[in-house]
Amino acid sequence: MIHVRIETEAFDAGAELDKLSGLGIGAIASFIGVVRADGGLTSLTLDHYPVMTERALHRLAEQATERWDLSAATIIHRVGTMAPGERIVFVGTSAMHRAAALDGCAFLIDALKTRAPFWKRESFGDGRSNWVEAKQSDDQATARWD
Repeated sequence: MIHVRIETEAFDAGAELDKLSGLGIGAIASFIGVVRADGGLTSLTLDHYPVMTERALHRLAEQATERWDLSAATIIHRVGTMAPGERIVFVGTSAMHRAAALDGCAFLIDALKTRAPFWKRESFGDGRSNWVEAKQSDDQATARWD
């Protein structure tokens, strides 16, 4: 079972975990990403191309589900403008055993950082703004799954 949603509004991580728990599977792993307040950041804006983004996220969830025999994979990613402390992303996986759930979840969050078509712009209290560049550390984290 795969659930992919791209939303502008906040999501309820507890409700998403409850859905995964209701499957009666042995293990659930999750990750919640939050906007950091580094260096005076006041907002983070995520843009995307809806059809392309939804397809890419669904493809990643399919890859994880097949590779780790997951019972379910949920990806919820927000777009729009968010303030520090707001949730950006939820990844949840379920499987019969913990290793599969944990590995599938780790793969998905690593892959979202490098393979999902989002464009991020940071804005700061002093008036600066910039597009977020890809990080070599994110590429290295994703490469471990190849």
